[in-house]
Amino acid sequence: MNTPAHLIFGVAAFGDPGRRYTSLAAVLGSLAPDLSLYLMAGVSLVILQIPPQVVFDELYFSDAWQTVFAVDNSFLVWGAILALGLWRRSAVIVAFAGGALLHIGLDFPLHHDDGRPHFWPLSTWVFESPFSYWDRRQSASFIAPLEGAMCLGLTVLIWRRYTSWVQRAIWTLVLALEIWVIRGWFMFVF
Repeated sequence: MNTPAHLIFGVAAFGDPGRRYTSLAAVLGSLAPDLSLYLMAGVSLVILQIPPQVVFDELYFSDAWQTVFAVDNSFLVWGAILALGLWRRSAVIVAFAGGALLHIGLDFPLHHDDGRPHFWPLSTWVFESPFSYWDRRQSASFIAPLEGAMCLGLTVLIWRRYTSWVQRAIWTLVLALEIWVIRGWFMFVF
């Protein structure tokens, strides 16, 4: 799934406007599994001036990058953090780990040939799903609009929970980013 969708799903599932910092924790947890990709790709593209084809066709699949992805996309790592949050009865830790687990749980069935080793450190096996959220050869032309529609519905739910116009504006912007990314996939990939 696209990162804005992960943020929307995460705050809809684990955000709580009545509990201080819980919504922020859900957002940060939903972002965490993609953060290393943004940092490594950003440094490679912008600072090191490495061509996009090298970054996404070679470096992305390199052992070094896959090792980083294994850690921050591990069901076991995030499950342990969730267990800690439950043990400590910390809504913030539960929301953080829950957002990350939801993120990787939604990514797991939607990555065809670009998945990540979700069971590290026990295994480096990567599930090759028959579906992709971005590759039209793997049903993305059906999945992407479904993802967008679900984000629209969840944003309505978020609007009902969060009554501040600032919060509503932020989530409307995140929804707009999601729709913009899907539009980009349709224009350049589909």
